[in-house]
Amino acid sequence: MKPQVSTKYDSSKDPLVDAETLEERSEDDLWFLPGPMEVEPDYLPPGPRAELRETAVLDDWRKAEAGHAARLAGVAGRIGALDDRLRRGREGWRHRLALMEAADLSWFVGDRIAPDRLALWISMRLSGVQDDTAALARIGWAVRRLTGGPGPEADLSAFLDRRDPENMANEAEPFADRAVGWLDLMAQAGDLYPITRACMGFHLWNLAGLGPQGDRMEAAVTAARIAACEGPNSNGGAIFTPLAMRGARGLRASGPPLERLKRWLEGMETACLTAMRHLDDIQAWSSRAEAMMAPLSGKTPPTLRAVLTEWPLVSAPMAETLTGASRAAVQRNLAWMETRGLIREVTGQGRYRMWCATN
Repeated sequence: MKPQVSTKYDSSKDPLVDAETLEERSEDDLWFLPGPMEVEPDYLPPGPRAELRETAVLDDWRKAEAGHAARLAGVAGRIGALDDRLRRGREGWRHRLALMEAADLSWFVGDRIAPDRLALWISMRLSGVQDDTAALARIGWAVRRLTGGPGPEADLSAFLDRRDPENMANEAEPFADRAVGWLDLMAQAGDLYPITRACMGFHLWNLAGLGPQGDRMEAAVTAARIAACEGPNSNGGAIFTPLAMRGARGLRASGPPLERLKRWLEGMETACLTAMRHLDDIQAWSSRAEAMMAPLSGKTPPTLRAVLTEWPLVSAPMAETLTGASRAAVQRNLAWMETRGLIREVTGQGRYRMWCATN
């Protein structure tokens, strides 16, 4: 007796199974393949997207400017008033505002340079044991760029004091090549108002690879210069627009261009008003000090008064260096001014004392 051999059933040879049913069964067997695009789950992350075109970026900022036209006009008026005030004011006002702005920016970027350390570094290049010399160098650069020199759009490398090292790796991208894209975009935005262009350039700074992530000192100083580029940068006018006085909320990077420009304008208006009020106070102090010190003879009183107008904080060694007077003459005049309430000592120490003008 022969064993029965089982034969495998072949549905393809069954005339009762039509072609459509066979196709459906074949697709069901291919369970390991991905489904069609329309049934892909929506919880998966999106794939790579194309970068926004430059025209789209510029259009967004143009729409933002149009949406804040009234506020923009008001801030431009504040900047014009500050520019006129500086041109008609006393010598040293612009330097004083630059020191204040640089100090506030140092807190914004995390360096946290105290005003007394800033004054000693800028005037005499003195630093303490615990001072960060790199941070002092950055803030020293900020003060120089906020008080004079060519603008950033003329030569960005020279403005930033940035040079590529001679031993740079072949695969590294030179700074000049990275700066070209940012400068080209700023040139294409020439129809925007300088305040809007400054805001756009600030927020596109890191995207262009112009600075290390998180370090915004260079971007802020560059934007401050661009925002005032239409002012008369000679004759003591406003060479920069304050951004960080009374807080740097306007420099926060979040939201679309419409929100960023709104914060930018609010912060700039607050900073300009703060600068104007400070100039009012120092002008009143200068007039009062000049009247009270009129009976004093010699060259030290007027030069010391000018130093206190130009610098928010002054020490005796600083005053000696800046006025060229002897230490005894400087200390004698400082004591005379403190006794009459023109200045006050701010450190509360017996050594390394510093004075500021009293309002």
